[in-house]
Amino acid sequence: MEGDAGKGLECQRTMDGRESNGNGSSEDVIPSCCLKNKASQPELDAKCHSTVVSGWFSEPLSSSDKTVKEVYFNNPMWPGETHSLKVEKILFKEKSLYQEVLVFQSTAYGKVLVLDGIVQLTEKDECAYQEMIAHLPLCSIEAPKNVLVVGGGDGGVLREIARHSSVEMIDICEIDQMVIDVSKEFFPQLAIGFQDPRVHLHVGDAVEFLRHTPPGKYDAIIVDSSDPVGPAQELVERPFFETIARALRPGGVLCNMAESMWLHTHLIQDMISICHETFKGSVHYAWASVPTYPSGVIGFVLCATEGPPVDFKHPINPIEKLDGALEYQRQLKFYNSEMHRAAFSLPSFVKREVEALRDCST
Repeated sequence: MEGDAGKGLECQRTMDGRESNGNGSSEDVIPSCCLKNKASQPELDAKCHSTVVSGWFSEPLSSSDKTVKEVYFNNPMWPGETHSLKVEKILFKEKSLYQEVLVFQSTAYGKVLVLDGIVQLTEKDECAYQEMIAHLPLCSIEAPKNVLVVGGGDGGVLREIARHSSVEMIDICEIDQMVIDVSKEFFPQLAIGFQDPRVHLHVGDAVEFLRHTPPGKYDAIIVDSSDPVGPAQELVERPFFETIARALRPGGVLCNMAESMWLHTHLIQDMISICHETFKGSVHYAWASVPTYPSGVIGFVLCATEGPPVDFKHPINPIEKLDGALEYQRQLKFYNSEMHRAAFSLPSFVKREVEALRDCST
């Protein structure tokens, strides 16, 4: 989840989705995570900054002054909660052109990459996110050849795509060169993805990159994006998805980071509604367990363009049958075909609360 910060905002509503306006009547409540609410809430552009207090890093926290006399929550994405990691040593902390970049050694999860105060990955659990976001789409189509990664500056998604010997070209568009450089220095087990000769790096704005992409160029596009806050909001809105659909071949697939089902059902509903209208093929929601992300889970929206049908729930290109894929560069730790199928099993509350998901879960 690179390029900005990434993950989370709690949806709070009454049982019927309405609450009192103080005058004895009720009005529809649009949660802050809902895309419809973003344009009228400029305060949601607030960014977090990394603060270590008494040897602990907590997200999302910020300090009011350099002496850290007051610490307060500063991210509207998940108000009322925080997650803390014990810090052994701060290894890197600088501001890039786009965000604050922090790397520290934690006690329980190894080295940790933080962007604008939000944990992006840890050495211990990065495997779950990187493997699932890459193999859910690539194992759902036969012999993918051309793949684009949006974001993913740590190199982990590249590392996983490289397991697929059918892939001939991997483009990656990452906006922040510092994320790439820091990952190469402190996370070589992820940044090894950049060493594959099939990788072509483009440092810049992914929206602009896609506008200049020839139609039908890619078999798969993987969007390893940040939260829809500030500039990253553009990455979950209709025009961006339309440019992705245009860049995919018929029957091509998208896998897009899609937040937590525990915290963002309205945002997920918005994204799936847009994707149903845009891609014309199958659209599904999947999820995986990542302990250091808010609520401990992260979701993915998977979409196929109109063309040869794609059954995301049953991998047609199983990783276990790809020569050398299980051990390539490093042994798979999280993903397998059983996890693939299980990722599309949705809890009952998700089926109830996110109406757009009902058609995707049958």
